[in-house]
Amino acid sequence: MAFYSEKVMDHFLNPRNVGEIPDADGTGEVGNPVCGDLMTFYIKVKDNVITDVKFKTFGCGAAIAVSSMVSEMAVGKTLEEAMKITNESVADNLGGLPPNKMHCSNLGADALHAAIENYKNKKSA
Repeated sequence: MAFYSEKVMDHFLNPRNVGEIPDADGTGEVGNPVCGDLMTFYIKVKDNVITDVKFKTFGCGAAIAVSSMVSEMAVGKTLEEAMKITNESVADNLGGLPPNKMHCSNLGADALHAAIENYKNKKSA
């Protein structure tokens, strides 16, 4: 059985920033067919800074905790700073994840990065 840190349990039981942003500046969706986790991130951007992040996650407790943590880590960051959020930094901020759940932290950073790329593509179109 996997054991989770208090911080993981807190973000799982009390996830921050759950929901959608209907007029999001960027959206990113990633999934892992092996475990069935699916994450969608929505971002609002003003003057190159992420002003709001919401997410919807279908997955295990670790996936929900990771989504919550990524959303907190990204708000207030420039797009460049947010692109530097890594699976390792997410796991570290959560006080660690069991080895069999590390793939969840990959999904969180990937979904955020996909939302940023979506925003950049919309802007350059």
